[in-house]
Amino acid sequence: MSRFITAFFALAFALGLAGCNTIEGAGKDVSKAGEKIEDAAKKNK
Repeated sequence: MSRFITAFFALAFALGLAGCNTIEGAGKDVSKAGEKIEDAAKKNK
């Protein structure tokens, strides 16, 4: 199950980066992806 979650977040991260047009947008996308990963890690504790 954790492989699926990891793959899902990796795909979401890649799609998010593909959708950004500026460095600022990329920073926001990376920040949101990090928050989602942290949330998933807290749930799996």
